Amino acid sequence: MNGKGKQDNPWKAAALVGALGIDVGVCVLLGYWLGSMAGNLYGDPKQWMAGGLLVGLAVGLLSAILIVRKVLKDSDG
Repeated sequence: MNGKGKQDNPWKAAALVGALGIDVGVCVLLGYWLGSMAGNLYGDPKQWMAGGLLVGLAVGLLSAILIVRKVLKDSDG
């Protein structure tokens, strides 16, 4: 017995890290794109893009936190 549980899989950890990176990246890019579209319609594109980036980053981080919580909850038992 080496003390490893069924959940100690390095591939699962690598997949989780990759999924988190893709999730945050997609949210940031989507926020940038939506901000640039809103800027073209409603005013200064630079301000809207900056706001879109920040909102996208916040949504991406929140989503990453929820994913990690779900994975940790599932691995508990």
